[in-house]
Amino acid sequence: MNIFEHHLTEIKDLILIKKSILKIDQIDNLNGVVLEVPPEHFNYDLSCNIAMVLGKKNKINPKTLATNLKNIFLDNLTSFSEVDIAGPGFLNIKLSKSALLNNINSILDNSSDYGAIKENESYNIEFVSANPTGPMHVGHCRGAIYGDVLANLLTFNGNKVTKEYYINDYGNQINNFVESVYFRILEIKHKKNFPNKENLYPGLYIKDLAKEIIKDNSNKDFSNLNNNFEFLKKESLKKSMAIIQKDLRLLGITHDNFFSETEIVEKDLVKKAIKILKEKNFVEEGYLQPPKGENDENWKKTKRLVFKSTLFGDDTDRALKKNDGSWTYFANDVAYHMDKVNRNYKNLINILGADHTGYIKRITAAVSALSENKIKLNCKVCQLVKLYKSGQPYKMSKRAGDFIELKDLVLAVGKDAVRFMMVYRNTDSQLDFDFDIVTDKSKDNPVFYVQYATARINSLFRKLKLNINEEILDVDLSLIKDKHEINIIKKISEWPHVIDLSSKNLEPHRIPYYLYELSSYFHTYWNMGKNNDSFKIIDNKNKELVKARIYLIKKIYFILEKGLNILNVAVLKEM
Repeated sequence: MNIFEHHLTEIKDLILIKKSILKIDQIDNLNGVVLEVPPEHFNYDLSCNIAMVLGKKNKINPKTLATNLKNIFLDNLTSFSEVDIAGPGFLNIKLSKSALLNNINSILDNSSDYGAIKENESYNIEFVSANPTGPMHVGHCRGAIYGDVLANLLTFNGNKVTKEYYINDYGNQINNFVESVYFRILEIKHKKNFPNKENLYPGLYIKDLAKEIIKDNSNKDFSNLNNNFEFLKKESLKKSMAIIQKDLRLLGITHDNFFSETEIVEKDLVKKAIKILKEKNFVEEGYLQPPKGENDENWKKTKRLVFKSTLFGDDTDRALKKNDGSWTYFANDVAYHMDKVNRNYKNLINILGADHTGYIKRITAAVSALSENKIKLNCKVCQLVKLYKSGQPYKMSKRAGDFIELKDLVLAVGKDAVRFMMVYRNTDSQLDFDFDIVTDKSKDNPVFYVQYATARINSLFRKLKLNINEEILDVDLSLIKDKHEINIIKKISEWPHVIDLSSKNLEPHRIPYYLYELSSYFHTYWNMGKNNDSFKIIDNKNKELVKARIYLIKKIYFILEKGLNILNVAVLKEM
């Protein structure tokens, strides 16, 4: 049960019944009314903005309306034990103990979907999509983990999710990549120096690729690039993608589908997409406006094929062809998204790097045009990650050239630490990855603290010779009275709300943050038993109270386990 939805429904139903007493007419299905967790210093369980929403619609002073609502709530809703008016008219609500205990009982043992929303929709999440010209680097790491955790979260909610990787295997960067491999082959076989040529890939990993190709094709004549180009392209891309997939597996990430840019060219998908848009009158021969900052007098107008993306909220229309008549990168992307639209997903999500913010409006407009506004594209931008150690920027090995390889980061701190911390902050803000914190065995290290909680709970069950997966029967929760235990129940009750917000807003960072908070509550509770015999669980003479506390602790474990599974972070049995 999501107590926020449950009690919000209670409030809305009551308002519809009491609207004449409250002297309100404008209700509009009570849109905009929400229940949230109030700031901790208020010491309440729920906070509602209903007085301000209805006050504005009905031209009533929100504080006056809040006073009337407070009395109606307390007279009619037995689940509310206390209501207070704060600020401009917020209603802060304290739940009765019976309401909280009813919620804790709704978390069924061995239930795999407590908190799940049960949406049953289809999603395509495209993420990583790194150029297949070398190993994964740290810059790819955050988006890769964000996309994977988001997929896990949406799957947890009963959705069908396809995790997709778009392979940029066409264009000049691939030509340069193949040429780099070729020169490394000449260097190995014929002792020719690798040329100091612009746009080549100098990283030593290129040499490794060349060695693998030579090993698999020992009798092949590589003396001429043109004769070997298509062969080298195929082999280099195959081996490079194998490296990328291996790097991703280190993070626990696998994709369901790989889509090749070359496929767009070979199937002539751009022309097909443009034809569809032309038939809808969304493409025309026209002129683009000068870029921002460009003097109109200096701007040379060139007639070209243009997508009218301003019809769908973009700032300017977009060119589909370059001056030389070749397709723009955007045109290829339109074709790719046409293919996605044709695969009948209800929701499309693209995970982008920090340098792609300006690209969002145009591709969102293209999806709207291609799907006649039936399919929604969400683009999420992951800001940069900076590595720190001892308070200073940290430079790891750069064997791959001018970047830090992802595998080096995973080998240094482990998969769990990388996955947990890369989604511990909202993707909108830069993330500082501090080696001192993620390797510290203390409360300052969130992933350690959460895993330590699961290990402690497992150790407790072992000492009591109880199976943590077996149901605990005949529990008298009325014996739980201490404020610390009640606070734990309140925190557990927030889990469905965390899942709901994380899913609706595509913000999975809420999950590790919540798990850390819940773990902090548990560790505080655990430590109380060291200093106060009345809170001891082992050797406590009140067996019924012990059973109630074990039941509560098992609920904590249950939520931690579900959350860590969504993050694909290990649930530790011992440390």
